Amino acid sequence: MIGFQHPTIPVHHQYVVTATVPEVKALKKELAVIRDLEGSYYLRQERDGLLFGPYEKMEKMELFESDLDRIMEHIEMAMEMVPVLKKADIINVVSGPITYTPDLLPMVGPHQGVRNYWTAIGFGYGVIHAGGIGKFLSDWIRNGEPPYDLIECDPNRYGKWTDVPFMCAKARESYGFNNVVGYPKEERFAGRPTCRTSGVYELLKDKCSMGFHAGWEQPHWFYKPGDDTGYKYGVSLKLRFSCDLNKKPSSLGYLAFSTIFNKCRLVMEKVGVIDLTPFGKFVVKGKDSLKLLDRLFANTMPKVKHEHSLLQKVTQLGDSTVSQIGCFPMYRLSQVAEAAEGGYDVDIRNVTDDIGVLGIAGPNSRKVLQKLTDEDMSDAGFKFLHCKHIQLAGVPVRAIRISYTGELGWELYMDQKNLAAAYQAMMAAGKDEGIDNFGTYAMASLRLEKGFRGWGAELRPQSKCGHFKQERRLYLSIYHMTCGKSLVCEQPADFIGKAALQEVKAKGLKRKLSYLSVRTDDVDPEGNETIWLNGKVGNDKITNGSL
Repeated sequence: MIGFQHPTIPVHHQYVVTATVPEVKALKKELAVIRDLEGSYYLRQERDGLLFGPYEKMEKMELFESDLDRIMEHIEMAMEMVPVLKKADIINVVSGPITYTPDLLPMVGPHQGVRNYWTAIGFGYGVIHAGGIGKFLSDWIRNGEPPYDLIECDPNRYGKWTDVPFMCAKARESYGFNNVVGYPKEERFAGRPTCRTSGVYELLKDKCSMGFHAGWEQPHWFYKPGDDTGYKYGVSLKLRFSCDLNKKPSSLGYLAFSTIFNKCRLVMEKVGVIDLTPFGKFVVKGKDSLKLLDRLFANTMPKVKHEHSLLQKVTQLGDSTVSQIGCFPMYRLSQVAEAAEGGYDVDIRNVTDDIGVLGIAGPNSRKVLQKLTDEDMSDAGFKFLHCKHIQLAGVPVRAIRISYTGELGWELYMDQKNLAAAYQAMMAAGKDEGIDNFGTYAMASLRLEKGFRGWGAELRPQSKCGHFKQERRLYLSIYHMTCGKSLVCEQPADFIGKAALQEVKAKGLKRKLSYLSVRTDDVDPEGNETIWLNGKVGNDKITNGSL
């Protein structure tokens, strides 16, 4: 009706209903639902009988092909768990479609592209979610912003790259892994890579462990010569965080910790290059472009700044870098589009797939770039948070002097087709300076050490800006990143969330973001871990952690 093809796949699911089981009928209260993760099935009471539903392994699951033999191994495991099932008569086998998204999570919220089009689809477990999702959406529609954070269910997390082969591969994988324990930093490979690969993917794919980010493949960490590069399904998930030194370490255990440590030293002492292409990149043009961005962000334009977009209740909506001449990574384009419809003369273009991004960081990064350009890259010639068009080894580049590592560095934006040439030129020019690759895990460690906040960790929609003491001001009241200042109110524009932020300013800051050192052999804090102090549970949780 509206021309959208949502990335949902109907998956054939079977469940079995038994006749009356005397032992069940004799019970005085209803059985609890049994979920056997190892056997990959659920079992519950159905009147005086039992209902049993399995999730087959990925290689056995087919779309719309009924076959009871396919689930026999699960039935046998259920019989071992619940012996009365062995003598129960089957009176019905129900086969039908359930809808899956590629990552098993539903699609909930407003959809980009059509004004006032809202979705609540892809619920693989059916109506059980109806009450909560209905309340969530109704609050959002009435109040103009979500009542709490369900960013993982954002329907706009998929795009044109989500084609039918990808959806089918992911549906089989997700269905087969439905009851498999997920581990931190685990990667699942079905349907990958998609059509979204950066200009340096072919140069890097055999040197690193790739992570999946909105369809993109991005290096997480790099192997050392001689490392086992087989991080596949066959690698034991349980060994991944084993502390038994006699066992072969998994790719995400000691192996990764060692190389991540070395890559952090590389960036701090020499120079490293990272592929940052998965950034979302949008161009906002027109006579009202600055006016629009002043409305959206809590900092004034046009100087390059690390920006925060807020909701009316002063919770974080996005974390962006904005330059006057063009591209900026941003969480939710729909917010820009919605604001633009309020009478702003602007043109908004998504250039995410067209523009590649390389980051270069470290004390020797200036030397490497200066070999490849006639532009003055000195501290006086190219100041922090400034942006310039330069020629880098003959490649037109938009360079921004900023680095998420906390070290001297630049982000280099260029046409995707030129990315490999620029990368190879930098690697050749930096040979004497000790240049090498580094990945997002090393960058995460460096940004935490520097004190940079991360979107999705310290900065989230449920995080109220003024409730944390932070270290570089937004022009109204919150601190962010580097230089501590007192609370001020310098942003003249009536940006979204300003009134609520002024109220927080008047009442004073209530919370402080602190750093903790945790002794561990090979496990990073992932976020949301409970903090224990002197044997007692604290009031807050960890936001993020790294080596």
